[in-house]
Amino acid sequence: MDEWTPVTIYTDGACIVNPGPGGYAAVLLSGAGRKELSGGRRLTTNNRMELLAAIVALEALKWPCRVTVHSDSRYLVDAIMKGWAYRWRANGWKRNRDAYAVNTDLWERLLAACAKHGVEFLWVRGHAGHVENERCDALSAAAALADELPADRGYEEQQAKRAAEAKLFE
Repeated sequence: MDEWTPVTIYTDGACIVNPGPGGYAAVLLSGAGRKELSGGRRLTTNNRMELLAAIVALEALKWPCRVTVHSDSRYLVDAIMKGWAYRWRANGWKRNRDAYAVNTDLWERLLAACAKHGVEFLWVRGHAGHVENERCDALSAAAALADELPADRGYEEQQAKRAAEAKLFE
């Protein structure tokens, strides 16, 4: 893996209200190269935007790389680095005997993206003055405010399913 290109990625996700309009952003750095990515969804959650930021960044890489992803989301970092997401998938997306994991559509994409690279996730304190983390924060907040955001189909389908299940007992 030493011959793999080293890449450093910073990510962030934001929601105007949670749930509500959301944005994600990533800054990718490799050698002298720099790329900024951002986008948003009209109805989503902050956690989904944190995941999507990492997914979009990893999916943008053209070949296998040695990647360090910096995120201020404990949800994202711990689920990968502590192996939770891998266990949830192995257990049919169950977190434990009684509870299912949420955002499984995005966890599937993230795990697939991670499998193509050597990836380490590191937690960075948010709003602590780190230049690249602050840049991602600004980009994701701006993306959440954009006009005509696309749907977060995974979230909206999840909400429709929950509403249908609730009506079952009315």
